[in-house]
Amino acid sequence: MKSITIEGQLRTGTGKKATRQLRSQGLVPGVIYGGSKEVNFQAPALAFKPLVYTSEFQLANISVNGQSYQCILKDIQLDTVSDKLNHADFLELSASKKVVANIPLKFTGVAAGVKAGGKLVTKMKTLKVKTLPQYLQESIEVDLTNLEVNENVRVEDVKADHYEILNSPRIPIASVVMTRQLKQEESAAPAGGAAAKTPAAKAPAAKAPAAAAKK
Repeated sequence: MKSITIEGQLRTGTGKKATRQLRSQGLVPGVIYGGSKEVNFQAPALAFKPLVYTSEFQLANISVNGQSYQCILKDIQLDTVSDKLNHADFLELSASKKVVANIPLKFTGVAAGVKAGGKLVTKMKTLKVKTLPQYLQESIEVDLTNLEVNENVRVEDVKADHYEILNSPRIPIASVVMTRQLKQEESAAPAGGAAAKTPAAKAPAAKAPAAAAKK
């Protein structure tokens, strides 16, 4: 399981003015909750980058004034104009407490429908799960090998040990759709088959004179 380390300091100032001053110094305010007490801290903006600007699921080891906290990222606030990080919320992990996390999906195998000329469409990138911290992992694998054209893989089809999947079970997460080329090929196939049968139907007529000669 991948993890990153963030070195921070306790934050004493609150309010918009104090927050603006932090950001002007290249720092980002954050909060750690879920433990025995809430911890408000600040850390360099660059320290958050590998965790925030990625689709990977990772743990965060946050050190604040010498105290270490193992966490997962729960929420972020980004500037609407610059896309810079304004604030980060973390949940402290406890071995005995289940947590809710969004785990990325990892699709494996080449779908049978794709081999037949269809197009794979992925409709979900993550699943929301509830589990103990020890079972957190970087991704959930979904095998698409047997997925045919016009078929779906739904949430209910995903099997993941130790995970309670919280998404609605009937939601499709991936499907193989028919491409325009495949539609054209299928619509042309019956016409071709009928044309091939026409000469065969005329073949008995050619034997008619021979039958008349026998009389």
